[in-house]
Amino acid sequence: EVQLVESGGGLVQAGGSLRLSCAASGFTFNDYAIGWFRQAPGKEREGVSCISSNNGITYFKDSVKGRFTISSDSAKNTVYLQMNNLKPEDTAVYYCAADYECGSALFVSWGQGTQVTVSS
Repeated sequence: EVQLVESGGGLVQAGGSLRLSCAASGFTFNDYAIGWFRQAPGKEREGVSCISSNNGITYFKDSVKGRFTISSDSAKNTVYLQMNNLKPEDTAVYYCAADYECGSALFVSWGQGTQVTVSS
């Protein structure tokens, strides 16, 4: 069974940092791209970042470029989203998902989500 588990969310002041983790099991880690998504109350889910399975190319939503980085550790089957200089508008539930490729929207699995709250 393909399973993803997020962790690392929490409450942080504006300007602070958090590192989210997405631990994968039940599949060969490098077979899929891993994307991070977020959904704020009353808003649609949006893509934040993605790391390609084939070549490690990364993608970022414009509003997080320069503040967020994404990386993977294949030995731990884990993808990380490092979030720096957080802003109140980053507040959302963050989800990771396994996708056949970044942007394909052929999702294999979703995590349960982790709450990120940024206070002003």
